[in-house]
Amino acid sequence: MNYMSADEAVRLVENGHHVYFQGSTSIPNVLQDALARRGNELHDVTVYSAFNIPKGECPLCQPQYKDAFHTVSLFLCADQRRWVAQGYGTMLPAFLGEIPFLFRSKQLPVDIAFINCSPPDENGYCSYGMSADLAVSAVEMSSIVIAQINESMPFLCGQAVIHESEITAAVRCDDPPVAMEFGPPTPIESAIGDFIAAEIPDGATLQIGVGGIPNAVLRGIKHHKHLGLHTEAMTDGVVRLIEEGVIDNSLKRVKPGKSIASLALGSKHMYDFLDHNTDVEFYDVAWTNDPQVIRQNPKVIAINSAIEVDLTGQVCADSIGTTIFSSVGGQHDFMYGGALSEGGKTFIALPSRTAKGKAKIVPTLAPGAGVVTTRFQTQFVVTEHGIAYLRNLNLAERAKALIAIAHPDDREALERAACERFGYSFLRLK
Repeated sequence: MNYMSADEAVRLVENGHHVYFQGSTSIPNVLQDALARRGNELHDVTVYSAFNIPKGECPLCQPQYKDAFHTVSLFLCADQRRWVAQGYGTMLPAFLGEIPFLFRSKQLPVDIAFINCSPPDENGYCSYGMSADLAVSAVEMSSIVIAQINESMPFLCGQAVIHESEITAAVRCDDPPVAMEFGPPTPIESAIGDFIAAEIPDGATLQIGVGGIPNAVLRGIKHHKHLGLHTEAMTDGVVRLIEEGVIDNSLKRVKPGKSIASLALGSKHMYDFLDHNTDVEFYDVAWTNDPQVIRQNPKVIAINSAIEVDLTGQVCADSIGTTIFSSVGGQHDFMYGGALSEGGKTFIALPSRTAKGKAKIVPTLAPGAGVVTTRFQTQFVVTEHGIAYLRNLNLAERAKALIAIAHPDDREALERAACERFGYSFLRLK
């Protein structure tokens, strides 16, 4: 490989270039810092990134660099949230699974891909580490590939590998990926997890997210049998079930015997488990999140979260009013694919109130809030107070079911709102 310093490598970036930085816990921090050091000499460089799990705020997101770097988040995370809220950066609304098409069709042009790789194996192949998702398509479409060859990056199996001969410039480093540790679930998370776990049959194929509620669900299914995994994000809770034989992928129809994901974020134990583990494979998010691929597996269980849900079942998961907080990711894809799966079930899981006591089941979504999952797709909504199954319910019936799982102190106000909105069709249900 053509090894050089990080400062030399980023000299390949020119004014007007469109560059991609890998995400998840595979952010190429050494290269990102080096590019920031060129901030006073560059202008009009478009920077794409998504699903970043950072060590701090993005170094490119500083007021003095506002004309140097136009940051476009393809899935907004903490490193750029303040920058976007201030109006300097922006977010591109798109399903995560469709962004590779936007790269490949050149609707989002990519000149340079920055990636964070494992050292090459005996055949000269480097793994992209914890992020196949958009990296596969971005590298494919880039004329220049700049890679950190990272001694601390595990070699993950699957589609996200590159031969050393295809790397334009390489930078040696030893930069351990961010380790994410999650404590035990709270009582509220445990209650939600128990409700969902009771709905998961043996032989199900799981798509499950990140955080306290997903971890609570995973704890609740530790005695299940022959589960499969086809998900967007690999986490520690899933790894525990693989190690214990609960997830064996024996009944899956897509890649039987293999746990499938598009990205990974978790502890060092998880990264060590994944290193050269041929039973776990990582793929382009265009494939993992394709509803027509997802639906082929039996009993798909899709579990996703929300910021708020209104009385008709509309789900906001990307914004707090007009303030963009995250993005759609794969929620729509797995909600749709899971609903089409034979025996599939889809869940929206959320506490009934925020930590500050604000209701999360609401009469209407906040002004400016985005609808990530429409009322036409929502199946199960789960809080610590129970499960509301909305499929095949009319609007008034949905309101009644959702009020029953809202926080007890919010139910009277919700009933008044439902009466005003749905009239006699709601009153007749009381």
